[in-house]
Amino acid sequence: MRSRRGVPVQVAWLACEYLPRKSFGPELSARCTAELSAAMRIAQVAPLYESVPPKLYGGTERVVSWLTEELVRLGHDVTLFASGDSMTTARLIPACSASLRSSPDSVDHLARHLILMEHVLEHKEEFDLIHFHVDYLHFPVSRRERYTHVTTLHGRLDIPDLVPLYEVYGDMPVVSISDAQRDPLPHLAWQGTVHHGIPKDHYNFHSGPGKYLAFLGRTSPEKGLDCAIEIAQAARMPLKIAAKIDRADQEYFDACIRPMLDAPDVEFVGEVGFPQKNDFLGDAAALLFPISWPEPFGLVMIEAMACGTPVIAYPFGSVPEVIADELTGYVVSDLPGAVQAANKIDRVDRKKVRKHFEQHFTAGRMANEYLTIYEQLSYKKKAPTPTGVLNWMKLPSPSNTT
Repeated sequence: MRSRRGVPVQVAWLACEYLPRKSFGPELSARCTAELSAAMRIAQVAPLYESVPPKLYGGTERVVSWLTEELVRLGHDVTLFASGDSMTTARLIPACSASLRSSPDSVDHLARHLILMEHVLEHKEEFDLIHFHVDYLHFPVSRRERYTHVTTLHGRLDIPDLVPLYEVYGDMPVVSISDAQRDPLPHLAWQGTVHHGIPKDHYNFHSGPGKYLAFLGRTSPEKGLDCAIEIAQAARMPLKIAAKIDRADQEYFDACIRPMLDAPDVEFVGEVGFPQKNDFLGDAAALLFPISWPEPFGLVMIEAMACGTPVIAYPFGSVPEVIADELTGYVVSDLPGAVQAANKIDRVDRKKVRKHFEQHFTAGRMANEYLTIYEQLSYKKKAPTPTGVLNWMKLPSPSNTT
């Protein structure tokens, strides 16, 4: 593999790793960073449940899309393993014709993901690094193969069954999407934490003021839709709900949520995709995020911030890492606190919310942080012993040659 300037990457790595940076000067030091981040052959392996990007709901697949497109934009050779209805500027290798969620005949989703893994193995020699987003599915194979790989864990880790699993696979290189996500399993082979990022111009800034409170997410109990309705009613503000109803949540929705939708000023609009999501979030006074679980990240929070919309959230999981309290919204502990926050939401400067997004949660920042991890795994592990570079230290002194 060669860098953009034709220098073998391992040579560039040796120079940057073993020679003092201050001896380079600022221009050469900057070139070192550029050499190491150039022209990688990267595979992105996405779940098959949704297309990449998803048409409607689908956080993991959406993040994979943004990461893939940004890596292509930066000049890398990227291959995306995903469903056949995905759209990308990378090379696409489909494992099924359409996303499993959109295929009524697809019942055994594991079968399709095994086909996905077979496709990855068929092409493994073509990549400098394979980036998995399919949880632990590939662990038994990746442990026995020689390819360089890393896995972003997108889900919750406080599940008892994961304890014995990671006692066996604790050496697998993994990435967290928040520091809080690591808490149940702190001793894994963590390579870093990379917060999600969105293309800077994907969402438009809305100067406000917003017209209603918004809820966007699944209707599962831990997402707190019932609390959102209670908050809006107590604050005497309209609430618009853009929510996905999974089959697993249908019974809960029918028994607990549907009766609450008869309350005044509560509107259930169903799932929304892009670009409808832009106006749905941007026209809101605030996004409500009253979760009751250890949220691994919460992509909708930064989607709202990209629109300039502040967030009112309960302090679980990643929330304190994502929301800057009183700057991009309010982190509150209970319903009265959320109502109080809603009633003073106009104190939040929406321009500062957008600025905070641009400083911390763009796809460019996300891609660069992943590239740092890719480089550490790809180059440092494979770099040759630098004996040739340092042989000059073993040269005899002039006094010994006379």
